[in-house]
Amino acid sequence: MNDTLALAIVLIPGLIIAIVFHEVAHGWMAYLLGDPTAKEGRRLSLNPFRHVDPMGTIIIPGIMALAKGPIFGWARPVPVNKRRLNNPRYGMMAVAAAGPGTNFLLATVGAVLLGLLARGLTSAPTGGMELLLAGLNYFIVINVFLAFFNLLPIPPFDGSHILEGLLPAELAKSYAKLRPVGMLLLFGLIFLSWLAPGLGIIENVVLPPVDWLTGHFLSLALGIAGG
Repeated sequence: MNDTLALAIVLIPGLIIAIVFHEVAHGWMAYLLGDPTAKEGRRLSLNPFRHVDPMGTIIIPGIMALAKGPIFGWARPVPVNKRRLNNPRYGMMAVAAAGPGTNFLLATVGAVLLGLLARGLTSAPTGGMELLLAGLNYFIVINVFLAFFNLLPIPPFDGSHILEGLLPAELAKSYAKLRPVGMLLLFGLIFLSWLAPGLGIIENVVLPPVDWLTGHFLSLALGIAGG
């Protein structure tokens, strides 16, 4: 099995699970807080075909992984109607936090499974066990990166909704006006990091906290494994 195929086997399932659970968590939190829009649109389902965006869920993350770049992606956003929430301002904060929170929970599950599977190993794993352990390691990294990336206060990411809810009303209105250009700003930063790698935008801003958090999850796995 070549390296590219092996990487796809361990990477793609983890990406789909992380992204789909992230989106469904938004919809469920909105439903619990009074907004049934996602339920009405049949988006409170773990069926990946109702959430996957081929470009954002598979192609872009796959290219980033093969290029040794930061692994991120997106699904079709779960619809949320702010006006239908019981408390629109704080409800949106909770809805936004549900996605990254779920990814941290999934990273914890991945760390526990990794530790349990690694317990008792006396030599380097091979074959299917090696792929499974590698997949769980990637699963942890993917979920940590996805959670942190979405917590960045760049519209329309989850962090922007949380920050908007924390700001005074007038500042929140001004901040919300950035939403239409948020994605342009994001892709501008990504392309700038590729065109001028010496600036270290990803390495100095995103990777340090991701590496720090990932290290804690891997320490949990190591503790469970008995190492």
